[in-house]
Amino acid sequence: MRMSSSCVRKLRIRHIGLHGMIASTLLALALLGAPASWAQTFEEAKAAYNRGDYAVALESFRVLAEQGNADAQVLIGSMYHQGEGVPQDNDEAVRWYRRAAEQGHDLAQRLLGLMYILGDAIPQNAIEAARWVRWVAERGNDRAQFKLGSMYHQGKGVPQDYTEAVRWYRRAAEQGHAGAQNNLGLMYNKGRGVPQDAVEAVRWFRQAAEQGEARAQYNLGLMYYEGRGMPQDYAEAVRWYRKAAEQGNVEGQTRLGIMYEHGYGVPQDYTEALRWYRQAAEQGHAIAQGSLGIMYYLGRGVSQNYVQAHKWFNLAASRYSSSERELRDTTVQFRDKVASKMTPAQIAEAQRLAREWKPVQ
Repeated sequence: MRMSSSCVRKLRIRHIGLHGMIASTLLALALLGAPASWAQTFEEAKAAYNRGDYAVALESFRVLAEQGNADAQVLIGSMYHQGEGVPQDNDEAVRWYRRAAEQGHDLAQRLLGLMYILGDAIPQNAIEAARWVRWVAERGNDRAQFKLGSMYHQGKGVPQDYTEAVRWYRRAAEQGHAGAQNNLGLMYNKGRGVPQDAVEAVRWFRQAAEQGEARAQYNLGLMYYEGRGMPQDYAEAVRWYRKAAEQGNVEGQTRLGIMYEHGYGVPQDYTEALRWYRQAAEQGHAIAQGSLGIMYYLGRGVSQNYVQAHKWFNLAASRYSSSERELRDTTVQFRDKVASKMTPAQIAEAQRLAREWKPVQ
């Protein structure tokens, strides 16, 4: 007993059409010669659901579900997922979907996989998540293919395998998934799972960037800046950095600040540089914070302010990763240099501002 294929096509994970599912299930019960008591119970559940009596509908579905009826198990999962007649509860939704999925129920398997993909479910473990995501990916869903590629890329729920990551990214990318196109470009750029190929990296970055994918716009800008896979072109780098920056991408904002500060591809403009550094710095980007500190220290695009310079140097130094030790050490040197020009009261004020700073979400 299975839901109709038309029901599956119409389904959307966040807006599950229970009325159509109930009707399809009733038809299946009749056609497959299910026990009359099951059909009668389903009729009662349908009537209750249609009049908005979700509690009664739920109990009627539960009778069938506890007897092993996979369709009823899916419907109960749907009601928990949407909070109809019960408090919304993704854990309960997953539990009921899983019971049906483990019986081989096609729709339940798809729903379970999509919940993991969309972050609606907290997996018992990453291996289980990979299992259901794979099920959906193998049936051509580009979001699942992208998710599975990411899992292979990072080694979550599956052994890390760049070749497999590329394979799944490619399947999604060829369907037009912008995130997969960007990640496939990264794999070609770094030579992970494929021979390193800057031209191919640019091709995939461009496809994603033209769809508005901010990370790809930044990456394409970087390729223009470095002249990798194409001739170096600062003006084009600025164009793509700006597209990413205007979407809030901190890397794009920081790079655009650098271009304005040094006059690469645009007229030198400290005020614009400061503006873009600040946007990234307020989001917690360490390089932007250090750059903003320099602008305050030197008085570029803003009045010289040692307190603000110390604050931003301090924040940047605290946010560099262990692999960025050289950048951190340089930032600490700048902080100590500006501190030598400050009074104890100014240093205390700068430290207070750094402690109270919160990143902009």
